[in-house]
Amino acid sequence: MDDMTALWPAPTAHGPIRWTQHIPGSKSITNRAYILAALADYPSVIENALHSRDTDLMADALRALGVGVRDTSGTVHIEPGPLHGGEVKCGLAGTVMRFVPPVAALASGTVVFDGDPQARARPMNTILDALRGLGVNVTGNTLPFTVEGNGAPEGGAVEIDASGSSQFVSGLLLAAPRFAEGITVRHTGRKLPSLPHIEMTVAMLRLAGVRVDVGDNTWRVHPGPIQGRTWSIEPDLSNATPFLAAAAVTGGTVRIPHWPLATTQPGDVIRDILERMGCEVELIAADSGPSHDLQVTGPADGRLQGIHLDMSDIGELTPTVAALAALASTPSELVGIAHLRGHETDRLAALNTEINKLGGRCEELHDGLRITPAELHGGVWHSYADHRMATAGAIIGLIVPGVKVEDVQTTAKTLPGFETMWEDMVHG
Repeated sequence: MDDMTALWPAPTAHGPIRWTQHIPGSKSITNRAYILAALADYPSVIENALHSRDTDLMADALRALGVGVRDTSGTVHIEPGPLHGGEVKCGLAGTVMRFVPPVAALASGTVVFDGDPQARARPMNTILDALRGLGVNVTGNTLPFTVEGNGAPEGGAVEIDASGSSQFVSGLLLAAPRFAEGITVRHTGRKLPSLPHIEMTVAMLRLAGVRVDVGDNTWRVHPGPIQGRTWSIEPDLSNATPFLAAAAVTGGTVRIPHWPLATTQPGDVIRDILERMGCEVELIAADSGPSHDLQVTGPADGRLQGIHLDMSDIGELTPTVAALAALASTPSELVGIAHLRGHETDRLAALNTEINKLGGRCEELHDGLRITPAELHGGVWHSYADHRMATAGAIIGLIVPGVKVEDVQTTAKTLPGFETMWEDMVHG
């Protein structure tokens, strides 16, 4: 892990950063569009689709089950086909390991799932037990596991505790129209994390012509056709947050083109977070067309304010916000994020360890982190094969000389070429 060849010297800013950064499409929206297109009645097109390790794994998983996936000049064409057995490689992609098993239940044949070594520790029994409750034959509780598709599962009602990940709910809902009775999902556990991602799933199902009823911790997807359509993918707002953080910590200005005025992406909340931490945040009408640009300017004195924040709905932003908090001038508490212990890595333990290794004062709480200002120093920042851990190290490296990020290439999971984009931004 400490192999020096794997260390990327995070560039340090020598003044306020002024930059415009174009951000590729949303991983969350792209992979949901892939599932809906694969199960649709007729072909679909995905415009501005993200091309990253996670989305490539999704495309390959659907190909393995008999779906036609063809990429021409950045536009993806999806041809639904009869689903058959095959082998699905999940990598570390939560959307693949949790969205594809319900699709596999619709196949005719055996589907074997496996992934990276780290993925074998990620919780999976919630969705696998749910499929069993819906009459699907599943062997195993973590990767590797096997789904015996019979082509026509009944569906019905199922109760699950999705407090570990909202992906368990979304995975069931996306395939639900193709189950004979549809699927009704009722969440029975503690507060559901990342609710905006479920709202994203429901909105996309409705765009595909599916009837969805939403109640209190209950979602009912009615059986019926899924319309093939053209999906236009928004920029990935969570991938934009490290670049906006660069403006915040250097007192500079960063602009992100084509920021959606209305979106279900949790990353949109970064606007409020940065404003509360002392930044100037504005949406600026683009020179042409209906889109807007988001522009963030950091405080001129370089003194970010700490923040007390319930991040249960926006857990994916935690590494970015934790990096900002480590560089802020007053304490921060980030809570509601116990579920991050089951992400690509245990993100709470990882952030606590890496911030403290650089001289920070971070304390792990039962459901979050408390971060107190301290003078940081250089050192190795481990990524734990987690793309958002890597970008957090890059943010700290802007202000703290000598930070070396281990395995920065893990950012290719959702943002290939991140390190080149980052270096271009810093060096202007």
